[in-house]
Amino acid sequence: MEPLLLICILVFFMMSMLGWSAYTFYQSKQQKSDWGDRVSGESAKVSRGKAPEKKSSVFQQAFEYVVDRLGKVGQPKDQAQVSHVREKLVSAGYRSARAPINFLGSRIILAVFLGVGFLIFGTEATKGMSSPYAFPGILVLCMVAGFYGPQLWLSSAITKRKELLVDGFPDALDLMVVCVEAGLGLDQAMNRVGLEISSGHKELGEEFTLLNLELRAGLSREQALRNLVQRTDLEDIRSLVALLIQTDRFGTSIGQALRVHSDSMRMTRRLKAEEKAAQLAVKLMIPLILFIFPSLMIVIAGPGVIRLMQNFSAF
Repeated sequence: MEPLLLICILVFFMMSMLGWSAYTFYQSKQQKSDWGDRVSGESAKVSRGKAPEKKSSVFQQAFEYVVDRLGKVGQPKDQAQVSHVREKLVSAGYRSARAPINFLGSRIILAVFLGVGFLIFGTEATKGMSSPYAFPGILVLCMVAGFYGPQLWLSSAITKRKELLVDGFPDALDLMVVCVEAGLGLDQAMNRVGLEISSGHKELGEEFTLLNLELRAGLSREQALRNLVQRTDLEDIRSLVALLIQTDRFGTSIGQALRVHSDSMRMTRRLKAEEKAAQLAVKLMIPLILFIFPSLMIVIAGPGVIRLMQNFSAF
């Protein structure tokens, strides 16, 4: 028997046993829950006076169980690293308590999945390679790509969400200025901004809504604003929060401070736009030199070069 076929059979039986173990575990857990409901006098399917809950499938529960276990295995011992992963996920918009465990578990699952996939299908691709290190090298490369792939996806999600927040922040600031100058307090103005801005900029509306919930829960305004900065990690919001904290401490006019800050931000955005416009000519040099200029030279000087070559070949 070939070693590859033996490896495939062993992997198949191992995955089958893991799936069957997870299936029997969740079946026994479901039966125990049903018997507990019957003992307490409730129906096994629907509790009296409650709407039926939509339960996930057995395979989904098994997958979540495997991800949870692998996430706990791959979880760093240092709590600072766990906090860093949680902050990254919060910046990407994932605030669930299980998000770090699911993220760490998905890295291990994806690495194993790509490694097993290459073991099954990658033998034929590397059969023609003369180097004996080609197969293990590509196998390690696939597993490394699977392990660090979720990290790249998380960085891309954070960047995309920050762009959405930056796009909606000038509108939110202008709306806050209008609310404050209309007579609303700062807390009421932020609440109103969170309600109104959600229709056009959902991500920014969620951040303001969460800020208002923290204020209602009893957090101080300064701490709630600092939490907003920590969740978004944006320089524009950081400068606004610093302005609001200083205004609250010194007792100056919030409306005037917001108006000045709005004008300064508008000027900053205009200068950034002018800077990008000035860089356009320099950035166009690369496609001009690589693509447009050679084609122009061929069209202009090509016939003359061909005529010269014909004249020299005649002698």
